[in-house]
This record gives sequence, C-alpha cells and structure tokens, in this order.
Amino acid sequence: MITDLPNLLTLSRIVAIPVLVALVALNRAEAAAGACLLFIAAAVTDYFDGHLARSRQMQSDLGRMLDPIADKLLVGASLMVLAGLGKLTYGALWPAIVILCREILVSGLREYLAGTRISLPVTRLAKWKTGFQMTAIGFLLAGDSTGVLLHMPWLPVSLMGSVMLWVAAVLTLMTGWDYLVAGLRHVEKAGGAEKTTV
Repeated sequence: MITDLPNLLTLSRIVAIPVLVALVALNRAEAAAGACLLFIAAAVTDYFDGHLARSRQMQSDLGRMLDPIADKLLVGASLMVLAGLGKLTYGALWPAIVILCREILVSGLREYLAGTRISLPVTRLAKWKTGFQMTAIGFLLAGDSTGVLLHMPWLPVSLMGSVMLWVAAVLTLMTGWDYLVAGLRHVEKAGGAEKTTV
C-alpha cells in the first residue's frame, strides 16, 4: 500500500525535490544550509525505507519501483540545479555528467532485465559510490557560504564536495562497467537460449 511507512518515506524524497530546488535558487547562505540539511534528511530516508520494509515484512512491488526512481530524481535534480546556477566549481560539472549518464545506463539495463526476470544485485562498490555521491552533493549544496555562516570561512566546503564528486565519478565508471558487462552477459545467454529453442 502507498500509505505504508516505507513507501511514505520513499515518497518524501520526491516531495522534497521542489523544496530543495527552491532553496538552492534563493542563493542565500541560510537557504544553502537548509538545502544541505534537507538533502541529508532525504538521503537518510533511503536507508530507513529499505530497512523498515525488510524488518517489518512490508516489501512490495510499489516500493521496489518507487525507491530507485526517488533516488535518481533526487540526485538528478540536485546536480542539475547546481549546474544550472553555476555552483559546480572546480570542474565538478564533468563528474556530474558521468554520474547522470551512468544512472541512465543502469536504469535502461534494469528495465530490460526486468522483462527477463533477471535482477542486477547492488555491489559493495556501488554502495561506496552512493556514499561518496550523496556526501559530495550535500557539501556542494551547502557551498562555501555555509562555512561562512558557521563562522568557519577557511573551510573549503565546495572544494571538498568537488573532490568527493570526482571520487564518486571514478567509482561510478567502475560500477557502471560491471553492470554493463553483467547485463550483456545475460543478453547473450538469452539470445543463446532463444536459438536453441528454435
């Protein structure tokens, strides 16, 4: 049911997106800090919705569908608004492009394999990628203005976020390649099976 707590947590990430975009667009230190906190809260729900669904035996097809959609919408919207407002400094636009392309690739693979009833398991490296990616976006949303707001103007918040986004992009390429190889392997097996049945 859509009113189950895990599904409500997932939906909250989607609902948070326009609020987050509006906060970034305000282009004020307080709003940037608020956008960072909102993103962190949304990212935390990503852990709890899956944990609650498994522990309470509330897993559903709706939840399995909504969870990756909410994640990709949150990440995609955050990176796009940062890029659109020129807040991706230190060359961070390039890893952002890599990350978005990888998300599209993996989504396409999962959609195809879902039709063959084959799933792509999330690897430990992919979890590390997600950790770096989410932390990086949080720092980039906060920006250097948040450091000033916290009376730490010497803290290179944007630089730290950019470096972590580059690390996430490298991990993204590695995991994306692994998923692509795994997907092509399943495609080849399916093709071979079709030939043997003809």
